[in-house]
Parts: sequence; C-alpha cells; structure tokens
Amino acid sequence: MEDSDPGGYYEGEREALEKDHVQPWWRVMCLTGVDYFSTLGYQPGIAALAAGALAPVATLVLVLVTLFAALPMYRRVAVESPHGDGSLSMLQRLLSYWPSKLLVLSLLGFVATGFIVTITLSGADAAAHLTENPFLRDALHGKEVLITLGLIALLAGVFLKGFSEAIGVAVVLVVAYLGLSAVVLVRGVYEVYTHPTVVGDWTDHMTATHSMPFGIIAASLLVFPALALGLSGFETGVVVMPLVKGDPTDTAEDPAGRIRNAKKLLTTAALIMSVLLVGSSLVTTMLIPSEAFQTGGEANGRALAYLAHQMFGDGFGTAYDAATIGILWFAGASAMAGLLNIVPRYLPRYGMAPDWASSTRPLVLVLAFIAAVVTILFKADVDEQAGAYATGVLALMTSAAIAVFLTELRRRHRGAAAFFAVVSAIFVYTFVVTVVKRPEGLIIALLFIAMILAVSVASRISRSTELRVREVEYDDGASALIERTSDGRNPLRFIANKLNAGDDAEYDGKDLEVRVDNHLKGWQKALFIEVEITDASDFDSPVTVRAVRVGRHEILRATGTSVPNVLAAVLLDIRDRTGIPPHAYFEWSERAPGANVLRFLLAGEGDVPPLTHEILRRAEPDEPRRPRVHVGG
Repeated sequence: MEDSDPGGYYEGEREALEKDHVQPWWRVMCLTGVDYFSTLGYQPGIAALAAGALAPVATLVLVLVTLFAALPMYRRVAVESPHGDGSLSMLQRLLSYWPSKLLVLSLLGFVATGFIVTITLSGADAAAHLTENPFLRDALHGKEVLITLGLIALLAGVFLKGFSEAIGVAVVLVVAYLGLSAVVLVRGVYEVYTHPTVVGDWTDHMTATHSMPFGIIAASLLVFPALALGLSGFETGVVVMPLVKGDPTDTAEDPAGRIRNAKKLLTTAALIMSVLLVGSSLVTTMLIPSEAFQTGGEANGRALAYLAHQMFGDGFGTAYDAATIGILWFAGASAMAGLLNIVPRYLPRYGMAPDWASSTRPLVLVLAFIAAVVTILFKADVDEQAGAYATGVLALMTSAAIAVFLTELRRRHRGAAAFFAVVSAIFVYTFVVTVVKRPEGLIIALLFIAMILAVSVASRISRSTELRVREVEYDDGASALIERTSDGRNPLRFIANKLNAGDDAEYDGKDLEVRVDNHLKGWQKALFIEVEITDASDFDSPVTVRAVRVGRHEILRATGTSVPNVLAAVLLDIRDRTGIPPHAYFEWSERAPGANVLRFLLAGEGDVPPLTHEILRRAEPDEPRRPRVHVGG
C-alpha cells in the first residue's frame, strides 16, 4: 500500500491491470459482502424491534425494494460510473462550477455518516456477540465500549500496516459466515416445520392487531424505513469496480467486460441477501420470545447467534459468534477502505483538503479518531446507531436514484426516466421518514458536512497560491511562435491582457499603455498573453495554449481554472523551453482588495500581478531563475 495515492485507496484501473490486482467478480463480491452480508448480524433484531410480529412481512417489502428498485438503479450506476467514482460522479456531471462542488461536499457528509457508523455499528455488534457469549459473558459484560474501541484501534492498525490481502481474507470470512448462517436457517426452518403451532401463534399475533391482508401490508410499508439499513452495500459495490476483472479487450473508455461482471456482482449479492433476510426474519420472529429482542435481552443485536446457541449448543454457537465477529469487524474494514477511496478522489482534487488527505496513513488516524468519538457518544449501542446508519445509507441511495433519473431524463429515455422517478420517490419518502423518526443521523451528517465545508474553505484559501497546474500543452502555432520569437539570448516579453473586444484597436491601446507605464522600449518585441477561465471551481487542470494573430499583434491564449496560476505555469514552462526567465507586464487592478480576494477564490481572477508573483515565488525559490513580473499604472 502506498503512502500517497491521489486516485483513492483502491488503485486506478490502469495500475490495477499492470499489477494484476484485478480479481474475478465473485471474489470482489466477498469484499463488498463483508459490509452487505454482515447486516444479518443485527438486521433481524432491529426488524423485530421495529415491526414486532410484522417483521417477516416488512422484510419482504425490503427485499422487493432491493430487487426491483435498488438493484436496477445500481446496475445503471455501474454503466455510468465504471471507474470507481460511484453515484457522486453522476451528480457532479449533471451540474457544473460551484454548485456541483457544494453538492458533492454535502453528499460526502452523508457518505462519512454511513461509512463511519458502519465502522462503529459493526464494531458495537461484534462487541455484543463477544459479551453475550456464555464463555465470556462474566468477564466482558459491561465493557462493550472498550471492546468496540479496541476493535476500531485494531482496524486502524491493519490499515497503517497494509491491507493488500483484503480480498483473500474477505472470501474466507464470507464463505464461513454464510455457510454457518445457512446451517442455522435450515435448522430454524426445520424447527418451525416440526412445531406448527409456532406459525399459528405468529399469524394470530399479526391478525390480532392488523386486518388481513391490507392492514398488514399497510403497516409493513410504514415500518419499512426502519429496516432500510438492510440496503447497505450497493454503493460499495460500485466503488470497488476497478478491482473487478473484465475482458482482455476492455479499455478505459469502454470497460464492457468489467461493467458486465460488476452487474453480476450486484445481482448475485442482492439475491443471496434477499434469501437470507427473509429466512432470518421468519425463523427469528417465530422462534425467539419478543422480550429477548429488547435492550439488554439475549437476542438484542444477535438474533441468529442466539438461535445458534439455543439449537446447536454453546460449541457451535461460539463458532458462529467467531464468524460473526470476524465479518462484522471486516465490515468496518470495508467501510474504512471506502472512505480512503472517496475522500482522496474528491477533496484534494477540489483543493479542499490538505495534501496529507491524499495519504493513507494520516487519513486512517483521522477516521479512526472520529469513529472512536462516535462510539463513545452512542455508548456502543447497536439500536441507537441504527437510525444514523440508515440515514447515511438512504442519503446515498436517494442521491443515486435522483442521479439515474436525471440522466435518463436528459437522454430522453422516457420509460426508464418514469421508472426511476418512482424509485426516487420511494427513496425520498424513506429518507424523510427516517430523518423525522431518528433525527440523530441527520444531525451527525450535518456535523460532518459543516466540518468538511470548514476544512474545504480553509484548505482552498491556504492552497490558493500553489502552482496547481499539471501540464502545459501548446498547439503547433503556439510552439512555432515561441520558437520563432526566442533568440536564445534575450528574455521573451509578454503583455498580460484581459480579452474584451479582441480587435486591433484593443491591442494597439494596450500595447501603448503598457509600454508607457513600464518603460518598455519600442524595439523590444512583446507578445500578448491572455487566459480564458474554464471552471474556476476546479482546483487544477491541464493548461492548453494556442496562438492567435490580430492585425500586427501576436497572442498566446491559454485556458485554465485561474488566471494567476495559468500565467505562472506558462511563464515557468517558457523559462524551461528557452532557458531564460521571461518577463510579464501587468497593470494594477482598480477594484477594492476584498473584492479582488473573492474574485480570485471564486472566479479565478482578481488582482492578478501580486498573485502571479506570489505563485512564482512559491514555485521557484531561486530568484535568478524566476520569471519577472512588472506592474505599471
């Protein structure tokens, strides 16, 4: 694992292909499955608390939403974003400039909520399995917070050391956990079959409080938002797409094989989880007394483990506890890896995070500290964190649904747009209901958003005078103009101009004004240099330069995200091409200093001369090699 990887924790597809890090889709499914499948550890108990006897019917509603809403939606996301950017990149493409950046920054707050609470919730549930194990109960009971903090610290330690064998470990954990869960579910179904009164008691309990069938269905729909955390795992599935092995003919522009295999990954995971969710809800609701699900009850947060001990004894139950603890702990690893992928992919690229945010180890420490704080605040309580977890998951899925709907609408696919409009409405409703009933998730997300925005603004300001240009590209005319004008002895001279009319009169007037103000001699040839702003909200981008001629005046026109940065980059590049630092001539701005600062930060303009000089000073500390800036007027 590298210390610095601006493309995110998961290496980009080119590096992955070169290093043979891609894996068959079913193995990558296990990496995402440690998050998705591990929800079986606590989902049946949460469903029983939220819906009581209606839990199996409400879980069936969840499965229908999974298969006929979330799955088609994320299969579409896989097509639109096959390089690991997830649904955020789709929304970013639908907007531009600062609105797109602010939207992504806000959604990152919900991403952080979902992934951080995945770490803390999974750790807390793993601690519950430890403390309720009959062999460990006396020694560990009441130490859930300390155990959860220890698991988080262990998780951070693994990432600080390296995480190269993640998929191999995930395969072992998923196979063991699903295999043992299948044994418990089959035995549970057998117990239900051999004790038919259990089914009768369950149906009597439902019909005693709800009319058949419409009352039961309506009540199940109403409690569906409380079960929505069972939808987690889809976003991780598209984030890890660069790890999915495609076809030999795949290219970065058309990774058709990878997309097809990612769809297999998403579909297979959803089908497996749907069967397990329905089965686990049925057997736990029918076989476990309702009081055992309550806070402090033996089945709280560990319904299937409770049945494993009851039906097979403490030996098998302990083996099941161990498998559950392993996959829950590794679910935190999956969430940590997701954050290490998403944060460097967006914030540093926007200039809205310090340089260290692109490095794995410092970011791991920050994320682990935040997870520890959340654990202490929630006292490692699984039920208390369920609302926050659902809020983060649903915010991501709602934004993905809206992104897919708007994409289909823009492409005039009316049938698909109508379908995803309905899907969007389902997720918007579920998100709103979840926030109203459990506002703590929204509060946490808003705190994350506030922190992200504060760090982003501070970082953008502090890094504003960095030379943030990746490369300078010239067209043939610009290269020829520089070569023709340079004599190898004297510096090239440039008059900085803000393009207005672009006619001969504009350049005649500017040339005369600059020569008078800066005592530039008539025999000293000077080229004009201009900058066209592309998207000032981007932090860095390649600079392209083309040559233009207007009357007798020769002009270099560059494009980029910020006038001072582009000018500094071009001047330094010309210094390297000619071997002589060029000279640039400016005029002072007539605007107030405060207005110039805002214009520079938001629009990439402002008081250009001092900003250009400062960028050059920071980029080239050796003064004799630094391009010269002259200001007149």
